[in-house]
Amino acid sequence: MKPDAISRLGEHIVSVDQIPPSEDWRLRAVAAYGLSSDVMQGDLEPLNLLARALFGVPTSMVSVVSHHHTFFASRVGISVCEVDRHISFCHSTIARDEPLVILDASQDSNFYDNPLVTGPAHVRFYAGAPLIGPSGAAIGSFCLLDTRPRKAFTPEDVANLKLLATLALDKMELRRLARAQQASDNRFRQMSDTSPAGIICADHEGIICFWNQGAEAMLGFSAAEAEGQSIDFIVPHRLRGSHGGGLKHVAAGGKPKLVGQSVELWALCKDGSELPIELALSMWQDEGGASFGAIIRDLSGRRANEERLDRLAHRDHLTALPNRLVLRQRLDEVTRAQVDATLLVLDLDGFKQVNDTLGHSAGDRLLQDVAGRLLSATGPLDTVARLGGDEFAVILSEHDVDQGAGTVAERLIQLLSAPFTVDGLAFNLSASVGVAHYPSHGKQTDDLLSAADLALYAAKAGGRQRHCIYSPRFREAALQQHALESELRHAYENGEFRLFYQPQIDGDGRLMGAEALLRWDHPERGLQSPAAFLSFLEKSPLAIQVGQWVLQTACAQAAIWRQDAPGFRIGVNLFGLQLHNGNLAAKVRAVLEQTGLPAANLELEVTENIILQQNDVALRMLRTLYADGVSIAFDDFGTGFASLSLLKRYPLSRLKIDQSFVRNLGQSREDAAIVRSIVHMAKAFGLGVIAEGVETVEQQERLLAKGCDELQGYLHGHPMPALSFASQFGLADRLVCEIAA
Repeated sequence: MKPDAISRLGEHIVSVDQIPPSEDWRLRAVAAYGLSSDVMQGDLEPLNLLARALFGVPTSMVSVVSHHHTFFASRVGISVCEVDRHISFCHSTIARDEPLVILDASQDSNFYDNPLVTGPAHVRFYAGAPLIGPSGAAIGSFCLLDTRPRKAFTPEDVANLKLLATLALDKMELRRLARAQQASDNRFRQMSDTSPAGIICADHEGIICFWNQGAEAMLGFSAAEAEGQSIDFIVPHRLRGSHGGGLKHVAAGGKPKLVGQSVELWALCKDGSELPIELALSMWQDEGGASFGAIIRDLSGRRANEERLDRLAHRDHLTALPNRLVLRQRLDEVTRAQVDATLLVLDLDGFKQVNDTLGHSAGDRLLQDVAGRLLSATGPLDTVARLGGDEFAVILSEHDVDQGAGTVAERLIQLLSAPFTVDGLAFNLSASVGVAHYPSHGKQTDDLLSAADLALYAAKAGGRQRHCIYSPRFREAALQQHALESELRHAYENGEFRLFYQPQIDGDGRLMGAEALLRWDHPERGLQSPAAFLSFLEKSPLAIQVGQWVLQTACAQAAIWRQDAPGFRIGVNLFGLQLHNGNLAAKVRAVLEQTGLPAANLELEVTENIILQQNDVALRMLRTLYADGVSIAFDDFGTGFASLSLLKRYPLSRLKIDQSFVRNLGQSREDAAIVRSIVHMAKAFGLGVIAEGVETVEQQERLLAKGCDELQGYLHGHPMPALSFASQFGLADRLVCEIAA
C-alpha cells in the first residue's frame, strides 16, 4: 500500500488526510485512559487467552487507535506492539458501531493490497469489535487475527466477540476512573455522576465522604445513608475482620497494600445480600491526612459472561463434554508429566441414518445419549470428550494398552451397540475404536492423536464394530497412500490415464457394447491394473474429476463407434463420490449433448455397496437419469449386502452376475444355484442379465441355458485399447483424445 494509501470500509473510503472532525474529541477520550503498549497486559491477557481458545485463532489483541499509531494495550500471539494506524484493520473498525469481519483479506477488494496482508504478517482473517466508551467515542477494538482464511464467522461468533469487547472495556473503564480520581474535585464529581461504576471516597478517619449514584444503584444505599458511615459499612459482617480492617488501616495512614491494584471481594447490599465486586483503590494526602477513593464494579454479570465464554471455549455445546481443545490440554499434561495413559478415539457407525431419517434434532439427542453412556462406562479420573460430529475420545489414565485398554474399548463398543430410542423409534448403532498408548505410540500430543486416528481408520477398514491398537504399519500404509494420492494427481494432470474396452456379447455372438475400464499408464512402472490404484482413487476427491473424464471419453468413443454399430452401448462405472456430489444428472446430460451419444446407448454401472452408502439425493439423480433413458446396471450383484428391497427401490435396467459365481459354475452346485436365482430374480423384476468373467465355452453354455442375456469375459475378448477393440470388431478406428487434463 502506498504511503498515502486509503483504507476502505464497505463502499466508504477513509483517507489518511481525511480525519473526521470528531477525531480530536475521540483522541481526548483515548487520552483519558492513559494507555500505552502492554500497559494492561496483566488485566486483559486472560480475555485474550480466552478469545484465542474460543475462536481457535493464534492471535488476540486489545488495540488502541491513537493519532498516528495503533498500539496494543494487551496482546497474545503477536510480537509487535504497534503498527501504523492507517494500515491497521482497527482503523476501519473504529468507524463502525458493529464488528468488522474479514474472512479472507487477500480476496477482499478493500484489503487485498494492505501491507499486513501482502507482507510478512500474512494476515488473512480479521474480526474486530469496536471498544466504545461511555462518551460514545471509539477507543480501539478487541480483535482476532489469523494467517488462515475462514469460511464463516457466525452471528453467535459475532455476539461472543462483542461480549469479550464489553468485558475488556469494563477493565479499561476502571483505569479511566482511577485516573479521573486524581484530577480536580469538580472534574472528578462531574465524571463520577455519569459513571456506571460505583465511586466512594473516605477521609483520613475512614469515614465515607462521597457516594455517587453508581454506588447507590449497585448497593442500594443512598448517599444520605452512606456518607458519614465508617468505610467498613460496605463490608459484610463475616469479613470485617479482614477487608474492613484493612481499609481503615489505609485510611489511618498505614501501608497501602491495595493502592493501585484491582481486587475482587464481596460487598454488603442494603437488602442484606452480598455482591461480588471489583475494587480499584487510590490514595492521596488531604490536609495532612490520608484520604482515599474506591471505584467499584459489579462482577455478577461479568462473571456470568466470563463463565459462559469459558464454557463455550472448553465445552461441547451439545453434550457438555470437554471439547477437542480440552482433550489436547489433557494430553499435553500427560506428556509433560510423562505418565502412562491411553487414548481411545471412537467413531459411530450408522449415525448418518438417524439424521437422514429423523432429522438433525433427533441426531443431537442421540449424541447426548451416547455421551451419557460413555460417561457411565469410564472412571472419575478418565476424560471423555467430543471431537465433533459423531466422533468422541476417551483418555484412560490407569489402563494398560494390551489388557485394560482393549477391555475398555470392547466394553464401550458393546455399550454403544445396545439399541437407542429416539422419538419412539429404536436405532441400532455400532462404534469403531482406535487405541494409542503414551509413550510407546507417541511422545507428543499430535503424534498420539495421529496414532489413535490411524488405528481408528484400520478398525473401520477392518469391518467396523471393532477396536484396533495402533501399529507402526498403519502409519507406513498411510504414508504410502499419501504418496499414491500424489502420484494419482500427477497422473491425472499429465494424461497418464487410459481407457480399455471389454466387449459384451449376446447369445448369438453379436457385439452389443463394451464396458469402459480405467488403466494407468505409469511412466516408470508401465501399465497398472485397477488393483494397484483403484481402491485409493475411489476414496480420493480426485475420483470426481477422473470419473467425469472417464464418462466424457467413453461416451465420445462410443458415439464414433455407433456410426458402424448403431445399437452399440457403452458401460461406465461410477465412483461413490460422483453420487455424493449432487450434480451427476446434470453432468451426464451435458456429456451426452456434447458427444451426441443417445441416452439409450449409455449404461451407468454402480456396485451394490456404493448404493448402500448413498442417500436420497443419489436416488433422485439415478431416477432422473433413468427417466432420461440412461440404463442403470447393478454391478457385482450378489457379493455385497444389498437387500431385495433395493431392486424395487432403485431404477435398474439389468444385473451383472459377478465373476466369482461364474468361475466354478460347472463344479459348484451352490454357485450354479446362485446364478439361477439371480437370473430368475432379474426376469421377475423385468431386468436384463449379463454375466462377467466368462472364460470357457462350458460356462457360456451353462449361462445361456439358465437364461442369461449377455456375456462378458476373456472368452470373447480381454480389456483392450480402443484401437485394438475397433480392429477386432470392424469399427471405425478414429480415436478420441485421452488426455485427462
